[in-house]
Amino acid sequence: MIKNGNHTTEDERDGAGCSKSAGSECSSEKRKRFIRVWCDGCYDMVHYGHSNQLRQAKAMGDCLIVGVHTDAEISKHKGPPVFTQEERYKMVRAIKWVDDIVEGAPYVTTLETLDKYNCDFCVHGDDITLTVDGKDTYEEVKQADRYRECKRTQGVSTTDLVGRMLLMTKAHHSNLDNPDYREHADNFGKGPKGNSPWTGVSQFLQTSQKIIQFASGKEPQPGDTIIYVAGAFDLFHIGHVDFLEMVYKRAERPYVIVGLHFDQQVNRYKGKNYPIMNIHERTLSVLACRYVSEVVIGAPYTVDKDLLDHFKVDLVFHGKTEVFPDKDGSDPYTEPKKRGIFWTIDSGNNLTTDDIVQRIIENRFPPIFYLICMECVHDPFLKITLLNVCLSGNFGILFFFFFHILRLHYEVRNQKKEAKEMAVIEAMRRREQAQQSQCPDRSSH
Repeated sequence: MIKNGNHTTEDERDGAGCSKSAGSECSSEKRKRFIRVWCDGCYDMVHYGHSNQLRQAKAMGDCLIVGVHTDAEISKHKGPPVFTQEERYKMVRAIKWVDDIVEGAPYVTTLETLDKYNCDFCVHGDDITLTVDGKDTYEEVKQADRYRECKRTQGVSTTDLVGRMLLMTKAHHSNLDNPDYREHADNFGKGPKGNSPWTGVSQFLQTSQKIIQFASGKEPQPGDTIIYVAGAFDLFHIGHVDFLEMVYKRAERPYVIVGLHFDQQVNRYKGKNYPIMNIHERTLSVLACRYVSEVVIGAPYTVDKDLLDHFKVDLVFHGKTEVFPDKDGSDPYTEPKKRGIFWTIDSGNNLTTDDIVQRIIENRFPPIFYLICMECVHDPFLKITLLNVCLSGNFGILFFFFFHILRLHYEVRNQKKEAKEMAVIEAMRRREQAQQSQCPDRSSH
């Protein structure tokens, strides 16, 4: 179990309405002046890499302001986003290190923008962001020495996640039975004292230092309402945020615990190649949400007596999604229903991971290219390359790939057709030879 501790009380906020960053490097000593930090971006398909960037940015100052671009600006410079601007605004607001957001922030970051929102400097990852005409979007603030860099989170990107969705593989799943995975888990990181950084009924699996950075570790206080929810929370999206926000608002002093199922458990009831994100990635994504207090990694699928008693759970909530029975066919919520603490909640948002995949195919990935990629391309590297090109929106390169792959497809088809024709001709030739060998030589009579 990981304690998140997202609650911010009035005495923990500064005069400007920004939460104090007690654990940050820059806030460890009292400052002579208050530092406001600016970040901006598309924040489309928000993942824990985005959250980690904002966490690092918040550690550089006292207050974090995040500018989010409009759909029109993103479409102009990068191609249409998967999520609408209203969805993206709400998604960024739900990240616990964000103090305020600016809707419709300009795509190019200028000194005028920083001054308008009283920000000392802006923070961006160590990758380059370019406009549609190839200019560095942070050139002006870099020249004025009002630009700071943070480390990019390795191992995750929007393109990588899209590739997992479309290629329909399970290579990203954790495998508890695999010796190599166990060795990886052993090296994944430990708590400060070498112990598991969570307690309770979850199965023990050592976590990375990144998880420690994401978790604050606040304990529930007397008078808090302990709320438990469980699920996959795969590709943590706006549908999850709406659900958790509504759960959070069901109590005056909520303490929300999220139980995350292991990859194999999720795959059992969701099928296909789900979950898209493995258990470690999903843990970071959920921990970044301001409505979550604790996370149980590898929570048991059935919410039983031991779990409820251990965490002193007051309420159990589930959304409108289908509740699949456990392996033995039993209802996983039998015990909380028996206690009268189980509630079904309708967040009003029916978005699912399947819907996100469909949006990508329809909005950012032309169906004809997807079909060609999946049906005609067999080399995994070429598949991923084609997916990346499609997502980049570079239609010149895209059409080059299209005709190249189409030509290869027809060449392969023609080769197969020619091989069949040659096989038929060879069979006919052998049949004629066999007939000739069986017939007597008429010339001898």
